[in-house]
Amino acid sequence: MSRTIQLTDSNFEEEVFEAKLPVLVDFWADWCGPCRMMGPVIEEIAEEFEGQLKVGKLNVDENPGAASYHGIRSIPTLLLFKAGKPVEEVIGAVPKEQLVGVISRALKVRLSA
Repeated sequence: MSRTIQLTDSNFEEEVFEAKLPVLVDFWADWCGPCRMMGPVIEEIAEEFEGQLKVGKLNVDENPGAASYHGIRSIPTLLLFKAGKPVEEVIGAVPKEQLVGVISRALKVRLSA
């Protein structure tokens, strides 16, 4: 069972902007090869950071509003939100270790603040 949340233009505000936890949003599309490569990595991140981080996926073809609002020009793009604001951005398919590093640094800043 997937631990990621399916985000849409209609639930983005509630699931991301109003979230109590930081939120990692994967902006992707079905036709995007690198996006499909990142899919299993995103699922692993959702499992490994469960309780510390909320992870959502937004299909940009089906939900162009949120993607346009955040200026998404290339996919996959991963945005990490804290307190409803984007604080980190990762563009393209990246190794899991790199993504974990970005998330871990952002969560540590949150804990020490």
